[in-house]
Amino acid sequence: MSSQLVSKVDVDLPDAPSITAQRPYLRWVGMAVGLLVVLALPFFIYPPVAMDIAAWALFAISVDLLLGYTGLLSFGHAAFWGTSAYTTGLIAIHAGLPFPVAVLGGAVCAMILAVPTGYLAVRRTGIYFAMVTLAFAQMVYFIANQWRSVTGGENGLQGVPKNLGPLTDLINQDPFYFYYAALPLILIGVVIAWRTVNSPFGRVLVAIRDNPARARALGYDVERYKIMVFVISAGLAGLAGGVFSASHGFASLQELIWTTSGKVVLITVLGGIGTLWGGPVGAALVVLLEDRLASSGFNGIGIITGAIFVIIVLAFRHGIWGTARNGIGSWLRSRRRAREDA
Repeated sequence: MSSQLVSKVDVDLPDAPSITAQRPYLRWVGMAVGLLVVLALPFFIYPPVAMDIAAWALFAISVDLLLGYTGLLSFGHAAFWGTSAYTTGLIAIHAGLPFPVAVLGGAVCAMILAVPTGYLAVRRTGIYFAMVTLAFAQMVYFIANQWRSVTGGENGLQGVPKNLGPLTDLINQDPFYFYYAALPLILIGVVIAWRTVNSPFGRVLVAIRDNPARARALGYDVERYKIMVFVISAGLAGLAGGVFSASHGFASLQELIWTTSGKVVLITVLGGIGTLWGGPVGAALVVLLEDRLASSGFNGIGIITGAIFVIIVLAFRHGIWGTARNGIGSWLRSRRRAREDA
């Protein structure tokens, strides 16, 4: 499965630079439009749902760093999302610190957990890498379930406060204001991801994804780079998980279960792997769909999302955003050729 997903990225990625090379301003226009959409989201969508979209979008971006840019399919990223969710809750409850500090503490804890996990996992590739990460995630799930005195076991961690100094009452009374208080944390994560892939480090990751043997022959420590991006990815997943926990006011075993890892992979593939923009698109589609179906009382949500996933994979090989981007690139190239022929 990993090789099939990565093969789609191999076809998809080369088109991206050509668009911005022809129209350098398009990148900045796209960023500006994306920022406006994010800022306006709670005016059109129920703010807690908008916050869920933002959190899952960053979670998907963290997975895309591994899958789309390094060729590593992780089925255990729920471990970092959930670990940060619990850590954020524990810090906020017992230390009484502002929730941004608690979220950052959760992200750091997720990165610490990722070091031994990544050290063992990156020595394998393909489905074996996925299985190692899944095994670690199940271990974390088991520990959280058994350590009831700390995590609450099956009841979860309840009553996670949203402390923010003099603004505490405001953000607790209205989730609209909490959205804008937590949004900078999500944007920081997105900037970190963007800077990672648009740097020499990111180019090395793509080289490792395409041909690890050649990258190693050029003198790059392939395992070291994989561990580094694994830790960065875990930190971004932890940042998203901490915001999610603070937004809902609790952390539960649902954040650690393997289906959470599967859901974020689904979101990433739906949006388009190797694009960064695909994560937010896929997150918006899945979260809004689940919210609408749940509000209507429909119980077979998995059937609908699964069917949409199959349709997208069959009809749009590069995901929603990847297909749209490639279409725009083809249109720009055809216009350029038409002007040259004229």
